[in-house]
Amino acid sequence: MTDSTVIPTEGEAGFGDYVALLKPRVMSLVVFTALVGLLVAPVPVHPVIGFAAILFIAIGGGASGALNMWWDADIDRIMTRTRARPIPSGKVGAEEALALGLALSGFSVVMLGLAANVMAGALLAFTIFFYVVIYTMWLKRWTPQNIVIGGAAGAFPPMIGWAVATGGISVESVLMFLLTFMWTPPHFWALALFMKSDYNQAGVPMLTVTHGHDATRRHILVYTVLLAPVGLALAFTSIGGPATLAAAVVLNLMFLRGAWRIFRRTTEAALADGYAVEKSVFKFSLFYLFLMFGALLVDATLRGLGWGIF
Repeated sequence: MTDSTVIPTEGEAGFGDYVALLKPRVMSLVVFTALVGLLVAPVPVHPVIGFAAILFIAIGGGASGALNMWWDADIDRIMTRTRARPIPSGKVGAEEALALGLALSGFSVVMLGLAANVMAGALLAFTIFFYVVIYTMWLKRWTPQNIVIGGAAGAFPPMIGWAVATGGISVESVLMFLLTFMWTPPHFWALALFMKSDYNQAGVPMLTVTHGHDATRRHILVYTVLLAPVGLALAFTSIGGPATLAAAVVLNLMFLRGAWRIFRRTTEAALADGYAVEKSVFKFSLFYLFLMFGALLVDATLRGLGWGIF
């Protein structure tokens, strides 16, 4: 369990510190993919209900971030990338983070269920549980496959958005889930390749730590290969179209090229150029998901204008 002690700090936490506790960058991905899931669904949603639903999904995502930071405060103090976070820096107490996370979790789930439907609320509740308990408390410190299995937590938002509109689950929402699920391992492992020392010092069994860089490079290539058919499959569903197909072809070819370049690399070559290739693939992966979901929005707009092709 996480160490509840904090580094003493001068003064009280500001509003920005509590915002940082909610992991706004991660929340932006949650909000965007959930919004796409809602907008591409075949059932129209009243704008007020849609806005409220996305707001509560965002709050639920933020609650997960706060609970994650509460539990991981001990290792966050060790890692260079995370030691400036609100709890390890002493700006927010661990107990405050726990209370805020629990309160926002309960509030977001109940309000989403009331604003939209029980299915959407239940999916949000399960997402929070999966991220906090299954991933953060269990998998992250136990298995090098933490990112693979735990990635499901970040893949649920488009399913929640779809459920807000339809009240259920479909092939389309499952494929949107799989797109994020299969994207997560190569995205984070590319980061882990040039952040290995952080994970090693913190005792987190990231694949780079337990199996080395060569195995990680192989895994990145394999999961990138498995990711490509998911995007192509989405293009031929009821929510796909020419924009999604074009994005799937171009973006997956670029991703595969990057993964192949990483696979062919040696540790010595990576060290020599400061992991330039790994960093470029990681940065590209950030755009990949936004552009793929953006393409779904483009196709939804084309259908709305009567220009659908598929």
